[in-house]
Amino acid sequence: MKVQPYVFFDGKCEEALEFYKRAIGAKVNALMRFSEAPDQSQVKPESKSKVMHSAFQIGETEILASDGYCLGAPAFQGFALTIHAANSAEAMRLFTAIAEGGKIQMPLDKTFFAASFGMAVDKFGVNWMVIAEKA
Repeated sequence: MKVQPYVFFDGKCEEALEFYKRAIGAKVNALMRFSEAPDQSQVKPESKSKVMHSAFQIGETEILASDGYCLGAPAFQGFALTIHAANSAEAMRLFTAIAEGGKIQMPLDKTFFAASFGMAVDKFGVNWMVIAEKA
């Protein structure tokens, strides 16, 4: 059994993919636009260039993503994506990159359970946690 997150960016998927590629080294494994759907009868003309489905890889994890209904109002509530960094220096690099243009909820710092831990919301509204385990 495998569980994969599927994230709906509601019109900003391609921008998010480009950001994740630059910020945290994501690799796009697949990308399909609404214009490629065999039945175009339900595709709005303004959505044709939007992302119907994509798969991107961060480290060992593949995340699925789409523009969904392309309404421009994504709502990411009740979950966070977690990045496990090899050490505190890598955690700082990743945390700084993912938080760029977003909002830091809990600054990256040493905690009782981790060498480094922090929480941020990226500029698309996705909640992230970055952790470097204690040695």
